[in-house]
Amino acid sequence: MNRYERRPISLGEAEVEYLDGELRILRPGAFVRCAVTGVAIRLEDLRYWNVDLQEPYASPEAKLQRLGLRLKSRKEPDTAAASDRSGSLSDPSRSS
Repeated sequence: MNRYERRPISLGEAEVEYLDGELRILRPGAFVRCAVTGVAIRLEDLRYWNVDLQEPYASPEAKLQRLGLRLKSRKEPDTAAASDRSGSLSDPSRSS
């Protein structure tokens, strides 16, 4: 190759260094794999990663799962709020 020719971009998996707010491509490629799900993420679509663990994630849910957290579903009622609405709280004026 002459020095002005660009190397062809590999269609395989890229090696990436994850920095604060940016990426450094160490080995060219088309995608990286989510550390949680294993799904391929195109570099253009990569939005979530962990700098400390140097891991990419396919979605915010995957990152939360990796951290051992889970999102509260909008359909699940809050247990404390449900008990307040049920009227099961004792009335202090009726204490015996």
